[in-house]
Amino acid sequence: MAGTEKSLKARAVDLLSRHEYSRLELKRRLAPFADSEAEVDALLDELAADHWQSDSRFAEAFANSRGQRYGSRRLAQEMRERGIDRDTIQSALAQQDDLATARAIWQRKFGQPPADQQERLKQMRFLAGRGFGMDIIQRVLRGAGRDIDDE
Repeated sequence: MAGTEKSLKARAVDLLSRHEYSRLELKRRLAPFADSEAEVDALLDELAADHWQSDSRFAEAFANSRGQRYGSRRLAQEMRERGIDRDTIQSALAQQDDLATARAIWQRKFGQPPADQQERLKQMRFLAGRGFGMDIIQRVLRGAGRDIDDE
């Protein structure tokens, strides 16, 4: 568009056509181009009504794309930062299998049981940083080095 300014709706649709955004993320991206906050809110309501923007769809996509690298605690925290409500987060993470994910991540990163307490703590810190709870971390390390489907 040479010389003409994109409308707010055109900017929003352009963003949403390439990537799912939460309502809060989209609001932050559009705010600099809007005359008022009410204008952005009205547009976001319209986009949600027309199913262009959906927090539940965003949460599902987010959980699917990052769920193989991070635990549900980290995913939930990141979704909260993006303005997703608790019920939507729980729904999106319902299919998340933290134990299987943690085992796969541990296997790729370490692949062998910790040799000493220092190594054990290193592995625990790594998995905790990825968003896994202590119960999951302990189950992974207890099963380290064995092929186990479930305990």
